[in-house]
Amino acid sequence: MGANLGRREWTLTCAAVGVAGAAGALARYYLGYGIAMAAGGHSYPGTLAVNLIGCFMLGWLTAWGMNRSLLPFWLMTAAGTGLIGSFTTFSTFSVESIQLLADRQWGTAAIYFLSSLWGGLAAAWAGYRLGNLRSNRRDREDS
Repeated sequence: MGANLGRREWTLTCAAVGVAGAAGALARYYLGYGIAMAAGGHSYPGTLAVNLIGCFMLGWLTAWGMNRSLLPFWLMTAAGTGLIGSFTTFSTFSVESIQLLADRQWGTAAIYFLSSLWGGLAAAWAGYRLGNLRSNRRDREDS
């Protein structure tokens, strides 16, 4: 079992990850689909937006959660692994990149790849910084 959890907490964690995972996958589908339709049916803008939002959310959750011991393990795992993990999609990004290359859309593929990579890192960093913002203020006030 994971992280020295008892059977009951392990079961709760697995169930919570499953429910949150379903919610994240549905959110990804609807948001990605809506953006793709607005972009004339091309799926890569939707995937890029979803992945950047997910990077930001996971960066924020990681920093925010580390500064708070109030949240139980199962809830943090459900939010990070379940909800955000199923919301983002590396496999779709990879396939869409290959499709753009196969269609010889070199410029679009390069922009998509680089904006996914660097944009994802920037979004995660921004979310992490925001998640630590309150903690940093509290540390300065305590000094």
